[in-house]
Formats: sequence, structure tokens, C-alpha cells
Amino acid sequence: MLDLVVSLVLVVATATGVGMIVPQVVRLHRTRNAAGVSAGWIGVSFVLNVSWLTYGWAVGLFGLLPVSAGGTLLYGVMAVQVTRINGSSQLVRFALAAAAGALIPTSGFILGGWAGAGLATGLAYGGQFTPAAVSALRSADLSGVSVLTWQLAFIEAVCWVVYALAASDVPLLVGGGGGLVVSAVILGALSRYRRGPALARPALAPTAV
Repeated sequence: MLDLVVSLVLVVATATGVGMIVPQVVRLHRTRNAAGVSAGWIGVSFVLNVSWLTYGWAVGLFGLLPVSAGGTLLYGVMAVQVTRINGSSQLVRFALAAAAGALIPTSGFILGGWAGAGLATGLAYGGQFTPAAVSALRSADLSGVSVLTWQLAFIEAVCWVVYALAASDVPLLVGGGGGLVVSAVILGALSRYRRGPALARPALAPTAV
């Protein structure tokens, strides 16, 4: 029974892990509006998905491979989209963020092999969403950000926490926990933004009876 539950959690984690990116890709394609979308988040997410892909293959945690491969592809697509919408400066930010993100698993691997790389990537997983959280907290305009993306990110993080507990994988547990906290922060910021215009509207004058 436990194996069945773990397998179902893995399926949901994979579906939401790849699926969370799709609404944002579709929104960028349809609206040509990247307001509030962080190039830094895209760059860090791209390189950390590559890291999870190599870590999962190296240690035999093959449940990580589909979501990591899909994430790598879709974050790459988003990098192209945001660059086309906001200009080549976004590509520079993407590249700088990716380079900075790559230092984390690389340092972990140098210090502790694949186990060190996995733990470093897990610690960085929350950091993967941090640029998006900073942008969500600081930007006055979040109209380009997909709420569904971050709802799915929250669900994905919950699933990875459950899967990590079942698999006794500390790096994945650390990563899932960090992703859970940061995605919750972003959802909170989006909720406040969506309520803002309604709260800002003046009250209607009472109608005479």
C-alpha cells in the first residue's frame, strides 16, 4: 500500500513539476506581457533542473528524471520568450543567474561528490524561487505572472517532501521544504496584488430609497 501511495505521489510531483511551468509559458505567448516575471528565477531554475537531472541519474533516483528534463526544456523556452518581450538585457540576466546557480551544485560536488551535489541542489531549490519571490514582493505590476504556475509549484513541493520522506533522501527533503515556503510567499504576494484593485476602488454612494 505504501509503495502505491509513493508511486502516486511521484506521478503527481512529476505532472505538477512540469505542469507548473506550462501556464506561465502559455501566458507569455498569448499576452506578450512579462511584467513581474523574473529572468533571474528562469536562469536559476534552468540550471538547477539540469543539476537535478544529473544527480538523479548518478544516484539512481530515476523518479527525478522526467520532471527535471521537462523543466530544463520549458525554462529554456521561457528564457527565449522573456528575451523577445523585454529585450536582450533579459538574456544577460538569465545567463548571469544561471552561472551563479551552477556554482552551488558544482561546489557541492567538489566538496562531497554526488551526495554533496544533491544536498547543495536541495538547499538551492528554495533559492530557485527566491528571485521570483523578490520580484513578486517588490513589483507593483504582477499582471504577467501566472497564479496557476505558483499553485502547482506549491503542490509539487508538497509531493517532493512526501516522496523524499518515503525515499529517505535528505537533499530532496530540504529542496521540497524550501520550495514549499517560497512558493507560499509568492502566492501570498499574488493574492494581495489581485485584491489590491478591488480594495482601491471607491465605495459606491448609497442609493436613495
